[in-house]
Amino acid sequence: MKKDIRVIIPAFNEQNAVGLVVKEIPKDWVSEVIVVDNGSEDDTFLQAQNQGATALKEPRKGYGRACLKGMHHFAKSETKPDIVVFLDGDHSDYPEQLPELLQPIVDDKADLVIGSRALGKKEKGSMTPQQVFGNWLATTLIRLIYKVSFTDLGPFRAIRYDSLMAINMQDTNYGWTVEMQLKAARHQLRSIEVPVNYRRRIGVSKVSGTLKGTILAGIKIIYTIFKYL
Repeated sequence: MKKDIRVIIPAFNEQNAVGLVVKEIPKDWVSEVIVVDNGSEDDTFLQAQNQGATALKEPRKGYGRACLKGMHHFAKSETKPDIVVFLDGDHSDYPEQLPELLQPIVDDKADLVIGSRALGKKEKGSMTPQQVFGNWLATTLIRLIYKVSFTDLGPFRAIRYDSLMAINMQDTNYGWTVEMQLKAARHQLRSIEVPVNYRRRIGVSKVSGTLKGTILAGIKIIYTIFKYL
């Protein structure tokens, strides 16, 4: 039976990138692509629509809020997806690798699959030193505290819809990815990583591109790790 696979792309001021991301998603694998415009001040919403995505608006800023908006869209749908994929809208991920991310779930070998940039090939300059260190610190703490091994908190990921509902995601901003991985561990989901490649994003990062964003994200991620003890 063919799986119903849907994609959520949170996007804030990504008019130059989001259309490319949507266009490069293998359409024969997915039934719907949702772009959540997270309070953009440019043509992100229009560019998403032009590429055939379902464009939604979430004016309240926050990565997690945008993801939750996409999930709410599914909750209102007559039919529910089997698998949900999360993907950034800045063109730093490679959407064409989506089948590699999905295959372990399709083969019933995993409930959650994280695309690991640490295991894949990274373009020079695609991740800042603080991102690399932050990922190392966070995954080390997770391994020591929760006894599960991850190499990355990468945004490119796939999860069974029923598992996503079961873990009851709550975070509205920087802690979204780590919350999912911690709750997956607590719910004893089958979590694995697959290597994904990573390139320089289009435009400037709203998180790692500023000192304030980097500090706030780091604090929130560490807080979230200890919150779910």
